Amino acid sequence: MSKEKYKVALVGNPNVGKSSIFNQLTGLRQKVANFPGVTVDKKIGFFSIPSGKEIQLVDLPGTYSLYPTTSDEKVVAGILSNRNDVDFPDAIVYVADCMALEKHLLLLSQIKDLGVPVIVALNFFDVAQKEALDIKLDILSQYFNIPFFFVSGRYGLNIDQIKTEIQLLTESSFLLDKPFYTPSATEANLIQEVGSIVPVKSPYQALVIAHHFHWLPFLTTDQKTAIKKSAETHNFQDLRLQIDETMRRFDTFTPTIKKALKKNINTAPTLTDKLDNILTNKYLGPIIFFVIMLFVFQAIFSFSKIPMDFIEATFDQLKGFVKLNLPDTWWASLLTDGILSGMSGILIFVPQIAILFLLLSILEELGYMARAVYMFDHVMQRFGLNGRSIVALISGGACAIPAIMATRTIENKKERLITILVTPFISCSARLPVYSVLVGFVVPPILVAGIFNAQALVFMALYLIGIVTALSSAYLLKKLIKLNDYSTLMIELPEYRKPSIKNVLLNLREKVASFVFGAGKMIMIISIVLWVLANFAPGNLKEEITTQTTQYAQSQQLSEQETADLVAAKQIEVSYAGQLGKFIEPAIRPLGFDWKIGIALITSFAAREVFVGTMSTIYSIGSADGDNTTIREKMAKEINPNTGKPMFTVPVALSLLLFYVFALQCMSTIAVVKRETQSWKYALLQFLFMGGLAYLSSFTVYQLLS
Repeated sequence: MSKEKYKVALVGNPNVGKSSIFNQLTGLRQKVANFPGVTVDKKIGFFSIPSGKEIQLVDLPGTYSLYPTTSDEKVVAGILSNRNDVDFPDAIVYVADCMALEKHLLLLSQIKDLGVPVIVALNFFDVAQKEALDIKLDILSQYFNIPFFFVSGRYGLNIDQIKTEIQLLTESSFLLDKPFYTPSATEANLIQEVGSIVPVKSPYQALVIAHHFHWLPFLTTDQKTAIKKSAETHNFQDLRLQIDETMRRFDTFTPTIKKALKKNINTAPTLTDKLDNILTNKYLGPIIFFVIMLFVFQAIFSFSKIPMDFIEATFDQLKGFVKLNLPDTWWASLLTDGILSGMSGILIFVPQIAILFLLLSILEELGYMARAVYMFDHVMQRFGLNGRSIVALISGGACAIPAIMATRTIENKKERLITILVTPFISCSARLPVYSVLVGFVVPPILVAGIFNAQALVFMALYLIGIVTALSSAYLLKKLIKLNDYSTLMIELPEYRKPSIKNVLLNLREKVASFVFGAGKMIMIISIVLWVLANFAPGNLKEEITTQTTQYAQSQQLSEQETADLVAAKQIEVSYAGQLGKFIEPAIRPLGFDWKIGIALITSFAAREVFVGTMSTIYSIGSADGDNTTIREKMAKEINPNTGKPMFTVPVALSLLLFYVFALQCMSTIAVVKRETQSWKYALLQFLFMGGLAYLSSFTVYQLLS
């Protein structure tokens, strides 16, 4: 091979367990990137075959055939129809579900006709054994003329055989077999002409290009024009021929599949059937779903307390140690009041975020999330959404960015657009730090009915507000957006399966690392910028205010500690940061916010979770006892200069909570919405609507409660 690494792609239908096999093969040697030119994520991993050769493994999105209907499926079709694509594989590991083999081999027959070396891993062999399903591998291997073997992504069964078969592919040349599909006369003529316009390696590759030329990115304008002219000349009826090809392929291989399968004739209800009778029941299902979500939020609050307290105490001790052992210099102040305060403002919430991702990953592995899609489809339809919208909305509880990307599986344009626009109303993990700090000012940590943590109930109420607002906005958009597309939900419900601990932990590692390092870079930059803005002022203003404040303190006979606190507070007030906050203070004062909160509102536009890091930095700089008290204690001690009362009262905390429930304080989300909708119009309308709703709700709550 001339390439540095032999490239293998994992291909298969959705929900066949490709991710489990990917994790078994690559372990910790994996990363997430984007396919060139699109927002679709791709997972890349590395492993070695017995010969020692390094293999690069790409987990392609799930697709049912090479005739795509969603953005994810278009990525696969686009890659496999272009031999020059950077992601085009040297070989394919085709993953199919043992329990649904008849439906999963259409795509395999298309890949064979493309002329790409392929082996077939039949996943969920452990389930097939329990169901007494007998599959004759020799019949399948002989018919398709490729290796078929059983695997279990959950238990790692025969994962080494995948490596062995890949090694055999690297050592042999591949010859194109007799094709499964024989083109019609019209298709044959078009294939010949397309082959003269675009270099192809197989006739079927030319046919796929003929079907998709209008959106394939690797074709030039001249090539598209030539193919279009040829298609019109031959009266190429795209949709009819796609259907005809699909049916003829099934007719070709179905008799062989029936010979190879011997199903258990026992018709007794399976465990999955029994569970679905309860979990997807019209009345019980939604109640159970609500209880599960309540448990998730209860766990986030209750189980995270000890590790959060430990992290907070550790950072406080570290800052105290650094201040005690370093000279009183600007760089020591930057380290303690800027960098360490910013880091503590985000790392303290890692336990809560980890618990959220852990529980969502377990529900996904169990197969429950697919049931949620099915169960809420009829409800979603009433609001102008789709059953698959529930995946995006639930994913929005982790992060709006991948949730918005997940809408690519929604075929209906109107339903996809509405889902994109309302998903940011769902409280994401970036809001968790804000909620966690502020909820304590609203309700004490008491038990309700002797069971439920009162703060956890408020936490869930904030999520419910976001959900209700998302659905209400979706219903409004359903009436306003004039697209009359209609769609039906087709989804395959997997068997309930015991979660793979390895898959859950790898997914948890990926998500938490993405949160910490993705947000951490931004928070570190903003913390340093904030420290600079908070420690410097125009001209000699800082020195002048220090002198004036010191003289005033002496005249009032203030103690040394009181003088230091007053000087620190006045210095940050006249700093660049203070002046920026005071500039916007008139606009946010009706919401109960002061200039310090104003600074946090501005900086958290980069990422919502920056709010806590900003407040931590501001109060560390603005307080002489910053090394001995936590951010919550510092905020609790803050006094409103106009009222003489604590700054963070119940009305202020509730106002700020509602502002963050509704406001689109996330630059990355705006960018992704623009990219997914291919329009700034929707991104800006979304930002203005959510911002206006946030301001109005905060204003109303603060004014009424005050």
